[in-house]
Amino acid sequence: MPFDGFTVNALVHELNNTIRGGKIDKIYQPEKDELLFIIRNNKNNFRLLISANPSLPKFHLVEEKKDNPLTAPSFCMLLRKHLLGSKILKVSQLSLERVVEIVFEGIDEMGYKVEKSLIIEIMGRHSNIIFINNDDLTIIDSIKRVSPYLSSIRTVLPGLKYIYPPSKDRIDPLDINIDFLISDIANLKSSIMAYKYLMKRFYGISTIMAQEICFVSCVEPELDLKGTNEEAIIKLYSGFNDIIKKVHSIDFKPNLIINNNKIIEFSAIDLDIYKSYKKNYFESISKVIDTFYSENDRLSRMKQKTGDLHRTVSNRLERNLEKLEVLDSELNDAKSSEKYKLYGDLIMSNMYTLKKGMKMAVLKNYYAENEEETEITLKINLTPAQNAQNYYKKYNKSKNALKLLTNQIIQTKKEVMYLESVLESLNKCFLDEEIEEIKQELSQQGYIRKISGKKIKERKKTQKLLHYLSSSGFSIFVGKNNVQNDYLTLKFANPTDFWFHTKDIPGSHVIIKTNNKAVDHSTVTEAALLAAYYSKGKLSSNVPVDYTQKKNVKKPTGAKPGMVIYDNYKTIYITPEEEQIKHIKQKE
Repeated sequence: MPFDGFTVNALVHELNNTIRGGKIDKIYQPEKDELLFIIRNNKNNFRLLISANPSLPKFHLVEEKKDNPLTAPSFCMLLRKHLLGSKILKVSQLSLERVVEIVFEGIDEMGYKVEKSLIIEIMGRHSNIIFINNDDLTIIDSIKRVSPYLSSIRTVLPGLKYIYPPSKDRIDPLDINIDFLISDIANLKSSIMAYKYLMKRFYGISTIMAQEICFVSCVEPELDLKGTNEEAIIKLYSGFNDIIKKVHSIDFKPNLIINNNKIIEFSAIDLDIYKSYKKNYFESISKVIDTFYSENDRLSRMKQKTGDLHRTVSNRLERNLEKLEVLDSELNDAKSSEKYKLYGDLIMSNMYTLKKGMKMAVLKNYYAENEEETEITLKINLTPAQNAQNYYKKYNKSKNALKLLTNQIIQTKKEVMYLESVLESLNKCFLDEEIEEIKQELSQQGYIRKISGKKIKERKKTQKLLHYLSSSGFSIFVGKNNVQNDYLTLKFANPTDFWFHTKDIPGSHVIIKTNNKAVDHSTVTEAALLAAYYSKGKLSSNVPVDYTQKKNVKKPTGAKPGMVIYDNYKTIYITPEEEQIKHIKQKE
């Protein structure tokens, strides 16, 4: 569910019950658009996360600790100066709008009490966190400065007066009555569907909440409200009012909606539109949001951080795929080289019947089983002998081109395989240091400009590898990028360990640490599952996975990172399923 006005309202009530009256102990800025407050209240510590990320703007209490930059950004330093040690007086919401104000009470340089506020605006790509002085509502600073160049409608800069975001003719849903709704719908100038009317006319109503209102009202969401009868409007108001009553009475039931064992949605209230789905209920809306967004937030952050690398590698991959098409076409042309030798031989065999000036010769092909006739084009300015030599030259040229093109195709296919493996690695990034490993790799291979600084150290690489335990107790390690794959296979694994990789499909290297013990079939199957799951074939069925002992795996001289050759292998076909992976125990 989007971060709509109902979710924000539930969060505001929760924060007033948990952190109001608490003191700010620490302030961090883990990301350029994200703040983390450590708040001490009633002998408990609370972590309040506030994010103005354009993809996932939000605020809620979290349990997980976050890595913080060694040097705090300027906005974080400003907040520390003004807010450390201050007290939270209240948390409030503007109507049902996605705008929240946290009011702090602190002490100024003269020892007087002062109030300052942090305004959280959950507005998609326009989301922001704005710090203001309550006396005159001037902006002290914001996590995103908005100049007149960026927006002609609303400027957000230090020293300016803070003004609320424009309403776009939306009105407060908490104060409507049946007379207003009948009058407003009667005055509609154009056709509009019921659910879209609710979204566009009122604060804080998302698509799902608009559909929920229609559902409980027994009104079709796509019903055209222009010219509709009063009975339908009364039904719509009844459902609308029932939902609004839940806000007035603080009747929140935070829950996660689950379908096929996957979390598909969350809500602050019990949605009838999902009554046939499984729901997990929580006391805390923050817990619901934290659970729902934890994976999406990580993926979104990683996608943003790897965006430039993804584009660079994708563009290079596209060029190589186009090159491969051209080379294949040229190879097909070069494969006709044998006919040029045949033409030369036939001309030489029929020298006595040919003359200079002929454009075409139809000669019996003595080399064919049925000796059928073959048409041969001749150049009129050449003698028969010269025409034969011309075809021999074409033959030699095509033969040389065939060797060159075959080699180029092999190299281009290797390049394609390598670039696809890098893209697959980018999709599996969990940590910033893994992105740095891929940057270093691409820099060393000449795909991006050289990165200054120390090379990646080999020590403690095992801390980065994915580590699983098979059902029989064998350790299974998985590399997440080519740097880790090389380390895992070439330095970490012993000769008797088993090595796994998807056949002709980019993916992770997987190692079973045998400790010189016999490996059972279930462990082999589990390792193959992991190799298929952490590959480009993750969503395919019957994925071929090759496996052999590590002693049979070699890295050719000059091969790119992660690229190896192997022999004496077996192949197992496996369909990777997430539920099966979850049953393989993963070690931290």
